[in-house]
Amino acid sequence: MIEVTRINGRKITINAELILYIEETPDIVITLTNGIKIIVKEEVNTIINMVIDYKRKMHQGAFYDESNE
Repeated sequence: MIEVTRINGRKITINAELILYIEETPDIVITLTNGIKIIVKEEVNTIINMVIDYKRKMHQGAFYDESNE
């Protein structure tokens, strides 16, 4: 999950795995695999870096919760 900021200033957390593509139109529009479009304040490279960090943490097991065993 990554946290982004909508145009109105409200924070929203989205599933990084559902991002289909990101457009700069000039607004930054994130399109999810289910067709939902979200306009955000963050720059494209910032979003890309957040997704990379999220996926890196997932592969390192940083989100693993031992209490669920």
